[in-house]
Amino acid sequence: MTSRIVSVILLAMATAFALAACTVGPMATNVTESLPGGTGWLLESLNGAPPVPDTPVTLNFDADSFYGNDGCNQYRGSYQVNGDRITINDSIASTMMACPEPIMQQAMAYYEALKQAASFKIAGQQLTLLNGNGEVVATFVAQNRALSGTTWTVTGYNNGKQAVVSVLSGSTLTIIFGEDGRLSGSAGCNTYMTSYEVSDQSLRIGQIASTRMLCNEPDGVMEQETQFLQALGTAVTYRIDGERLELRTSDGALAVTATRGAPAARMPGASTGG
Repeated sequence: MTSRIVSVILLAMATAFALAACTVGPMATNVTESLPGGTGWLLESLNGAPPVPDTPVTLNFDADSFYGNDGCNQYRGSYQVNGDRITINDSIASTMMACPEPIMQQAMAYYEALKQAASFKIAGQQLTLLNGNGEVVATFVAQNRALSGTTWTVTGYNNGKQAVVSVLSGSTLTIIFGEDGRLSGSAGCNTYMTSYEVSDQSLRIGQIASTRMLCNEPDGVMEQETQFLQALGTAVTYRIDGERLELRTSDGALAVTATRGAPAARMPGASTGG
């Protein structure tokens, strides 16, 4: 009788340990999965100091790589995560634009902070990177990367000749993603409208219709309009990085670039009061 009681107790203990092991596994996985894949962040502090004013620094994570803007240049690198531990590889590639010295110095300090990161914490909308001694090297606040309800001013578009070109001086191209699934804006002369759908980072744009005005200036504005609307129609993915929007084709080619907001601009071909 005593032997049977002991066996029952041992079986109950073994079951409890097994259940505990099953519980610990998913918790660790959740910590690991809380950082990669589609999260985007805006620098809040660097080595305990706020960033240079009006110079947003962004950090975005894909499954095993990251990218962003250091306040001057675009950058990209790779990383690995194990639980709350993070390893950011030293080989961070960036573009080579020159900016004022305070911004360039901040960029260098920012890259060093990324390379020093050994662990991370996420609490609500804040990401914290810590070095091997547990000291905070950088904090970030989550970016809102939803398209719905946003307005953008186009800075470049694919001209259909394997080149992304800037918008003509004196013209303004806009993209407005309505909350009702409608996409509209100015194509430089005419207004256009269509529908759109998003799923994760995928984008589906419907058939584009536009008004039929003819504008004479700036020179080439009608050709620009045709090329822009064609480029917009090829977009199947999107990426929001801070104040910048990129639309890309199915083969990853850049279709349209834009910045957040729509500044007032006169319509091409219209005269202004003197």
